[in-house]
Amino acid sequence: MRFCLRKIAVLVGALGVLSATSAQAGVPYPTKETPRPVDAGLLSAQPSAGTITVTLPLKLRDEKGANELLQAVYQKDSPSFHQFLTPEEFRTRFGQTDADIAKVTAHLAKYGLTVERSGASALRVTGTPANLERAFQVSMHAYVVPAHGTSSAYKFQAPNTKPSVPAEISSVVDSVIGLSTQPRFIPHNVKTPPQLAKPQIAEPTHGTTTTTDPPGLWTVQDFAEYYDVLPLAKKGVSGQGRTVGIVTLASFTESDAFYYWNAVGLNVSPNRIRIVNIDGGPGAPSDDSGSDETTLDVEQSGGIAPSAEVVVYQAPNTNQGYLDAFVTAVEHNHADSVSTSWGDWEWFNEIENSPVTDPYSGETVSALKAFHEVFLQAALQGQSLFAAAGDAGAYDVNRFYLPPSFSLALSVDSPASDPFITAAGGTTIAGIQTYLVPTGTLSINVPNERVWGWDYLTPLCTALGYDPISCGIFPVGGGGGVSFEFKEPFYQQGVYGTQRTQPGQSFIDYTQTPPQTVVTEPSYFPGRNVPDVSFNADPQTGYLYYYTSSATGVAGYGQAGGTSFVAPQLNGVVGLLGQYLHSRVGLLNVPLYELQSKPDAYWGKHSPFNVIKYGNNYFYYGRNGYSPAAGVGTLDVSNFAEALKHEYWH
Repeated sequence: MRFCLRKIAVLVGALGVLSATSAQAGVPYPTKETPRPVDAGLLSAQPSAGTITVTLPLKLRDEKGANELLQAVYQKDSPSFHQFLTPEEFRTRFGQTDADIAKVTAHLAKYGLTVERSGASALRVTGTPANLERAFQVSMHAYVVPAHGTSSAYKFQAPNTKPSVPAEISSVVDSVIGLSTQPRFIPHNVKTPPQLAKPQIAEPTHGTTTTTDPPGLWTVQDFAEYYDVLPLAKKGVSGQGRTVGIVTLASFTESDAFYYWNAVGLNVSPNRIRIVNIDGGPGAPSDDSGSDETTLDVEQSGGIAPSAEVVVYQAPNTNQGYLDAFVTAVEHNHADSVSTSWGDWEWFNEIENSPVTDPYSGETVSALKAFHEVFLQAALQGQSLFAAAGDAGAYDVNRFYLPPSFSLALSVDSPASDPFITAAGGTTIAGIQTYLVPTGTLSINVPNERVWGWDYLTPLCTALGYDPISCGIFPVGGGGGVSFEFKEPFYQQGVYGTQRTQPGQSFIDYTQTPPQTVVTEPSYFPGRNVPDVSFNADPQTGYLYYYTSSATGVAGYGQAGGTSFVAPQLNGVVGLLGQYLHSRVGLLNVPLYELQSKPDAYWGKHSPFNVIKYGNNYFYYGRNGYSPAAGVGTLDVSNFAEALKHEYWH
């Protein structure tokens, strides 16, 4: 019987107690309150200095050939259609040879470093700080981030100069990642700002949907009702035989997920979750490290596909940890689909240990390229990847860096901006939201499902005496825009509604004297547009999740939103599609845009998409068809499954 959470949503309290653990809690993720790190001096002088393991991404031997094969694998009339590769086949065709790896190993051995291959796309190199400094021409320092708020102080290491790949191995090695262990990425879940979460709010929303629970208190069952998943369930489609993967940067309490699934009436295997710790793992669950993100990712993906296996690849919150987690998920090739809900502005991925100028070729390489080649391998293996598009609307970099201290700059989130990932955007569900304000009550009508942008809450902020920034609503919304790091991919070419980068976009730091221009973006660059597809992500119309807090030791229901819900939801949906089609789905973007171009894509009883033509994310507006605000819109999951089966698979 369906378990309704409407009445217990307010009981964010004593439903369970966290058991004690001796493991060290995960390192806090960066926020706008994180203080500047303090340089503690040379790493080699620290008493605890030991060996360090870094990751060396490898260049593909034939990147052009790999990209050509990718298009053939997803072209319906090609002999290679859906002839997915194994990791071994990918390595043989496109990876570096054993002779090349031996050359790298011998060269790095001269510096006292040891080398281990971790797949087609990466090497793991271990040595002392002094040996790594000599090999990559850097000076390694230790840093301390002071305690702040509820977060304890923590340490990390980082070079104070950019590393250089030795010329003797630069034809094989792309870059070096892992010299820095500074926490890098942000979870993309969002809670209602404290200014709006005080007692003056009567209720989050009164929706007009037919779901059992009102928007704001949704479970995976409400998602299934609203986005038409139930016809698949009636056919016995529940993700049986499929595996969904989660790449995350914080650990979680497994029992929370099982409690949630049981509470919403799902019958799941007690052994369905498998945890794979990467690079030693991210530490014990903690609120500051983002364990609630991992928890809701597992609950959402595993709740939508209740019969699927769930593999959680959890790593430290570093560039290296994130890359290594994806390398592991792709090399294992066990998960048919993988989602992640962590990210950062794509340009920031260019400056942590990179870009690195390769002295052999003069080419500039970056962490983005390292991730990109792993994602290419995943697409060729038929693995579907999903990433949250971010929660700062059209201004991803300004999530923390707000005016007047910094300029606004149109920007998108990584890894969602990568062409081989499906970027998950966000919407707001229709309904009348009623709030208590000093003058009485205020009702805000959202007449149609719209692009998630909190501009519609401006009247509430005004009534409470706040401007949009101090109120916490700007620039919050579904991430979307145009990448200036990745060119427009083949599947977006000719798609009406895609855009190029806007002119006059510079990210300027006004806290410096004189103001410092951090980066000026290229104008009219034909870049990759994000997101690709959306679902409900607004916290005001969002979801419940069950979570054990490290701060209180208490388990209970929390309420949140963010595109971090949408990425695992798509992951679960593809788990259903995989069972229904008896096949891996692979890079979803290809059939997504092909079906979107059909005349009946949005209109008619069996249309696979729901148009999102209202609202904006503070710059880009919804429209009939594709927009860099909501992508192709939202899915009617059952109709989308039928369209895939009859129009794309056959």
